[in-house]
Amino acid sequence: MLKYRDFTRAFEELGLGSHSLIIAHASLAAFGEVAGGVDTVVGSLLSTCGTVIMPAFTYRTMVIPTVGPPDNAIDYGSTDEENLTAEFFRLEMPADAAMGVVAETLRQNSMATRSSHPILSFSGVNAEEALQSQTLEEPLAPIGWLAEYDGDVLLLGVGHTVNTSLHFAEKKAGRKQFIRWALTPQGVVECPDWPGCSDGFQAIASRLEGVVRRVPLGESTAEAIPLRDLIHIAVSWIHEDPRALLCDRLGCERCASVRASVRVE
Repeated sequence: MLKYRDFTRAFEELGLGSHSLIIAHASLAAFGEVAGGVDTVVGSLLSTCGTVIMPAFTYRTMVIPTVGPPDNAIDYGSTDEENLTAEFFRLEMPADAAMGVVAETLRQNSMATRSSHPILSFSGVNAEEALQSQTLEEPLAPIGWLAEYDGDVLLLGVGHTVNTSLHFAEKKAGRKQFIRWALTPQGVVECPDWPGCSDGFQAIASRLEGVVRRVPLGESTAEAIPLRDLIHIAVSWIHEDPRALLCDRLGCERCASVRASVRVE
């Protein structure tokens, strides 16, 4: 059974400390039995690192209009029934289950604050400046803020398919972005710079071997990657191969749209 000290020791072995600014992605179940459960994981993160941010995305606020811009990887008017069940975004709204119990527990922490994007919000502790950098037009700005201040991505029992920072790299590389819409108390708002698909992101792993720090932890591993290195490596790869990191899943509208938008010499 993993205990609090096992997590803090692993984080220290990764070189994390009070100076560290991290965006974390975690799966509690990946580690096996943890004494104290999710509170142990969140508590160890907050006691070790100076700033901790996690996604608190709320896809259930999304609505699809009957018409919209072309080449947007969306089937307009296809989900009228789902639109009826969409929820208004509220700052106190729980993060979607896909974010994981660790992210939701961080959001509920008494010291945490949350950004106000109606779909792609982040929550964090000691992260006010990073979270305030986010706008509708720049939904992934908190990641750019962390990179500017030498932050790290921390992957706890998960792979790169949940590594949101790779979406920031795609945007920085000039990759095609999309538009989505969200329901808010002020009405439906347009959310530009919606990222593409992440199903192909695990392909980046071999290119990060020179910069990733990794330690075993229970039944899984903990990995820390400097954000600046991650972004530089991903951007360079996309410039070299405009189809890098795209998935090969049949029917993936976003990856198909990105492929159609680039010309490979």
